[in-house]
Amino acid sequence: MKKSFSIIAAALAMAACSHERLAVETYPEPLPDGEYPHGEEMVLGRKRDNPFSVVNMANAFHSYYHASKAAVQGVDVYTTDYYVRFLPENQEQLDRLESLGLDLMDHPLDCEIEKDGDWYHDPSVPEGEITWQYTVVGRDFEFPEDIEYEILEECFLPEHSSGAGSKAILVDWDAVEAVAFEQTGNGNLKSRPASKGSGGGTPRGRISIVDEKLGPEPIGVAGVRVMCNSFVRIAKAYTDEQGYYKMSKSFSSKPRYRIVFKNKKGFGIGLNTIIYPASYSGLGKHSAEGVSRVVTSRSNRNLFCRCVVNNAVYDYFNSCKEGGQSMPAPPTNLRLWIFQKLDASSAVMLQQGVLVDDTFIGEFLGEYARLVKKFLPDITIGAKGKDDYASLYAAAIHECAHASHFKKVGKAYWQKVTEFIVSSWLESGDVYGVGNEKNHGYAEVSEMWAYYVQSRLYSDRYPSDKSIFGTGWWFSPQVFFYLDERGLTRFKIIEALGKEVNSREKLEEELIKLYPDFKTTIQVAFNRYN
Repeated sequence: MKKSFSIIAAALAMAACSHERLAVETYPEPLPDGEYPHGEEMVLGRKRDNPFSVVNMANAFHSYYHASKAAVQGVDVYTTDYYVRFLPENQEQLDRLESLGLDLMDHPLDCEIEKDGDWYHDPSVPEGEITWQYTVVGRDFEFPEDIEYEILEECFLPEHSSGAGSKAILVDWDAVEAVAFEQTGNGNLKSRPASKGSGGGTPRGRISIVDEKLGPEPIGVAGVRVMCNSFVRIAKAYTDEQGYYKMSKSFSSKPRYRIVFKNKKGFGIGLNTIIYPASYSGLGKHSAEGVSRVVTSRSNRNLFCRCVVNNAVYDYFNSCKEGGQSMPAPPTNLRLWIFQKLDASSAVMLQQGVLVDDTFIGEFLGEYARLVKKFLPDITIGAKGKDDYASLYAAAIHECAHASHFKKVGKAYWQKVTEFIVSSWLESGDVYGVGNEKNHGYAEVSEMWAYYVQSRLYSDRYPSDKSIFGTGWWFSPQVFFYLDERGLTRFKIIEALGKEVNSREKLEEELIKLYPDFKTTIQVAFNRYN
């Protein structure tokens, strides 16, 4: 795994689209332990006795009501759910499980966690393969025939027990649950007394982050998934644009919380040992009332970067529709990785099918082509040297602009863009070349667009900051700045970025063809920044 990750990181670095004239780090040797972009590994402790097993809940029920059996006669404790684990063979199977509405966890739900972390990989599963995925399914769940699974335990969850006898409504299941926790040695996890109506709490809170350039007031981390669980009781919710979330289930014990960077808009950020499309950031065990977090640049580095990139991509998707106008948004299943040791970013669109054909890139990767086809991202963000919100935000916006361009022109065109950047890097050490190489027009058009959009949206967010990006390169995104100021906005410009527009000359021709009333303005722009 370490060797394969290092080779892939080097390949991505070569395909990078650097925002500044910065050296691109590669990794000919494995990264030191603890420096992988997926954060630290979770350390598990002993297996705990699951209080929600049918046996334990039945024992607790009879213990609590032993002196008043008549009051609950006819109530049954039976199997409402199965605690299971799946072993998907590939990404398609993993996606299929998620599409079934399953709340998947990469670690056992009934083990102590000695050290919280962002990921866990079962030692019985070979490195590079998808690890066991743990969850809870209803008793009537139809297991996919082609995905390996194992039923670990039969469970009774009171909230799923509406048919547990005509008098079930009279049962104080909160109190029964409390007894089950005590009898299984988990009493220390309870957060409420065992009394009628104690009920615990419905977790709610806010995940927010400080953008120091906007001031000290936190803003929401928008659209991320917050999950919590107490043994096999699992709940999830998405944050709204202000970062607020509320679970649909109540807990009477202290759940363990985590942020899953799989956004409700569809994109996923990060990786867990290169086999899962979204990173986790563990928040630890907290009250059943919920947990809130304010992330700053001084917080855990991975958490900070993920939150910033999440917000940037979320904002970008929103920006693709504005004031009745629209332009192609990135693919909804966009996958992003964040590299802490790289300073360059890229939009290689690997998950969308770019760079996995029999090109010289595939030949370069050799035995790692299988990993590329399974697990590599669409966008990589180089976080090195980007210690504030604004710089990370700008980098993510730039790559999202590329993803919109890709959506319009397709795989074959983007193959040319990336091949040019890779070959330029191999030949000269400069990802953009000097502007006279073969196929340089593909990079010219794509980078003009990306730097322009980056500057436009950055300016919208930080109106007092007059920074513009990319003006030092030979392809001059100033052309689009000039046009934008005179009424040809990004919604109009991208209409000219079709599959046949692979040079500056064709771009000018297409713009004039689409917008003849702006012919003189377009000609002036291209002549001024030639």
